[in-house]
Amino acid sequence: MYRDSKYRSTPLKTAIASEEVNANGKTAATPTPMQLNGKLEEVRVYWNDHIHDLELAKNPVGSLGFFDDLDEYRFDKLNYLPKLVDFENGFKGKKILEIGCGVGIDLARFAAGGAKVTGIDLSETAIDLARKNFAARNLTGNFLLMNGEDLDFPPDSFDVVYVHGVLQYTSNPQQMAKEMYRILKPGGQAISMVYNRISWLNALSKIMKVDLEHEDAPVLEKYTISELKDILKPFDATKIVPERFPVKSRLHRGWKGALFNGIFVPAFKILPSFLVKPLGWHIMAFSTKTS
Repeated sequence: MYRDSKYRSTPLKTAIASEEVNANGKTAATPTPMQLNGKLEEVRVYWNDHIHDLELAKNPVGSLGFFDDLDEYRFDKLNYLPKLVDFENGFKGKKILEIGCGVGIDLARFAAGGAKVTGIDLSETAIDLARKNFAARNLTGNFLLMNGEDLDFPPDSFDVVYVHGVLQYTSNPQQMAKEMYRILKPGGQAISMVYNRISWLNALSKIMKVDLEHEDAPVLEKYTISELKDILKPFDATKIVPERFPVKSRLHRGWKGALFNGIFVPAFKILPSFLVKPLGWHIMAFSTKTS
């Protein structure tokens, strides 16, 4: 969602204690940072120090309550997602890779539904927190520091590749898409999401002169539907579903919050669906590999 500049994404280093402990009370070793070049290194450094919606969490970073706070807020604002992705019943026994897993909020839902999950991220802080998330929930998952543009997996390794909100933040999304295709099994599915440049939220942020979430990231691209299809060219078929329409937000403050929650959201809901459907802030893509 968009925000005023003073509500920019909160740096993790201001919220995480210097010494973390695991479920057994022992100091947990933070993964060794990756060595990357160019823009990807800038991306790694940024995401090692930021996390989505950190300022909405009420509980200490790394606690079960912290992860519950993030899960509750995420799926409140992304209420469309469980309707399109059946975390609970749709992937039991499937091998799932999430590229850019963050602290493992979505991946925990896959794992709770019986999927065999692997999460990768450039950020050692994210991987450390994802492991704590799974430990707190008694879930099983494999978490690795890895570059999504250069995956260290053999071909045909996974039934599902999940890349929700990552392609727009990486330096070479076309290369990432090629890697997604390569490691997907024949008959497998890639689930992606990018931000829609021709959307209600992108337009509203410009009109109201407020920043979008993580606008300060080293890479942040917004795409049209045709541009996303072009990125996903390696796949044999792709179904596009525009989503993420206005819902009341906890991030808005003052008169802008009152205007957005009290007027804009209700007004948007009465517009004809054929007008608003292409304007969703999120473009979901469901891509298949048949060969």
